Amino acid sequence: MSDESHLRESICRFGRSLFERGLTAGSSGNISVRLSDGGWLTTPTNSSLGFLDPARLSRLDVNGRLVSGDTPTKELPLHTALYSTRRDAGAIVHLHSTHSVAVSMLPDVDPANALPPMTAYYVMRVGRTALVPYYRPGDPAVADAIRGLAGRYSAVLLANHGPVVAGKDLEAAVYATEELEETAKLRLLLHGLNPRLLTRAQIRDLVTHFKLDEAIAEDAHDHASCSDPHDCSHTGE
Repeated sequence: MSDESHLRESICRFGRSLFERGLTAGSSGNISVRLSDGGWLTTPTNSSLGFLDPARLSRLDVNGRLVSGDTPTKELPLHTALYSTRRDAGAIVHLHSTHSVAVSMLPDVDPANALPPMTAYYVMRVGRTALVPYYRPGDPAVADAIRGLAGRYSAVLLANHGPVVAGKDLEAAVYATEELEETAKLRLLLHGLNPRLLTRAQIRDLVTHFKLDEAIAEDAHDHASCSDPHDCSHTGE
């Protein structure tokens, strides 16, 4: 099996898993993977992640033009912008996962840190999540909002829409998206309860031990100093 054939099968396998576990419903959500020639594979528009056909995935060239397969997802601007600013990204997953969407609708979310450092695995797999304003699905203007983040985030939460997460490969992107959703669920369960979050020292230890992006530690602060960690005005110290 060629590398591209393997990737096609992997997109369908992961897509079906996400769909069957209720992480994205109906024909929502999309996945893309970068190919060795600079082009990419992506899921077609109006397709369900639970019922993808490897042969019908959209094959795009390095300029984003359709080479073969069905018409690609209308959310191409999301993927294009994240790939252009995250040069290490090998795959991107966009879902409409319930808890992440719910968090994106709360009034007290910090756009620079949409989810607090609640668990070690959130820090390890996601790092930080930015919140960008609402845009109509498929609106090319969302690409400018993501480019405005200048590649500082591998995870972006679209207001009233859902998460977009990049990873070094498809497995990493899927695992990070799942971790983001679990953290969003914790955020909602503990909202208003003043939970104990990871300290700056604990985050620094994770960054050092697992060789994570240094920006994660640089932006960290001790939420314990805030009366309500979920409504903390600090974005770094």
